[in-house]
Amino acid sequence: MPPSRLAQPSTLDDVLLYRLSRLLGTAGSMVIRLCEGSYGITRREWRVIAVLAQGEDLLSSQLAERAQLDRARTSKAITSLVAKQLVRREPRPGDRRQAALALTDAGRALYAQLFPQVLRINHDLLAALPGREVESLDQALDLLQRQAQTLVAQAQLPKADRRRGGRARARAGE
Repeated sequence: MPPSRLAQPSTLDDVLLYRLSRLLGTAGSMVIRLCEGSYGITRREWRVIAVLAQGEDLLSSQLAERAQLDRARTSKAITSLVAKQLVRREPRPGDRRQAALALTDAGRALYAQLFPQVLRINHDLLAALPGREVESLDQALDLLQRQAQTLVAQAQLPKADRRRGGRARARAGE
């Protein structure tokens, strides 16, 4: 049996991260359409709501870490959700500079309506696999996540500077 495309990629279409990105782009578009079209929130705002539904009274930095978003994007999403009255900021006693974040009643109601629809998309997507393969996929994803965290911790790469995009770097090299 020849090696899998993943084990020996020969084109971008064979690379694991690209394939996962394409899957997320395709299947995730349904969630985005639900969020934006039916509920008037972005996918980032949905992620913030979903994380807060799991454990409220988080600081913005804790929320950013759990949602795996940078702090600037998390702050923007929080500001928008507060304006939409889906999230509230509660100053911490003793340090009014820090505020715990929690869902409002409207935020909890939105989550209660949207989450079952997201679960249905998840179920329908996984229906393509037999049950034993779903379990194998779950285990493989756990292993890949741990390996990715190990690789990131060991990486000797420069930090990204998105403020200096490709054009800025190209001009600097001219």
